[in-house]
Amino acid sequence: MSTVADLPHISECSVAGCSYNSEHSCHAGAVTIAQSSGSTSCATFIPLGIKGGLDRVVAEVGACHRSNCTHNSSLECHASTVRIGAGPDDVTHAGCLTFETR
Repeated sequence: MSTVADLPHISECSVAGCSYNSEHSCHAGAVTIAQSSGSTSCATFIPLGIKGGLDRVVAEVGACHRSNCTHNSSLECHASTVRIGAGPDDVTHAGCLTFETR
């Protein structure tokens, strides 16, 4: 990656309980993919009753903490697009569905 414009786009978010989700689109400026209890989670997930984020869909993956993912290089995601969906616990976690173990 050389610029922010090169970051992978969030192509889908199916986590209805996230404040940044609007009609299966992520409205956060960028998300962080983290490791939580062994799973791959979207650390930007916020289960609030208010909607957050930008007016238009521009969500990208800003950082990835899963160094064991095939798409990760220097803690940055190099997948062409990323899908976010229900994690192991639908209420408290959103997961990266694009994650692939090396």
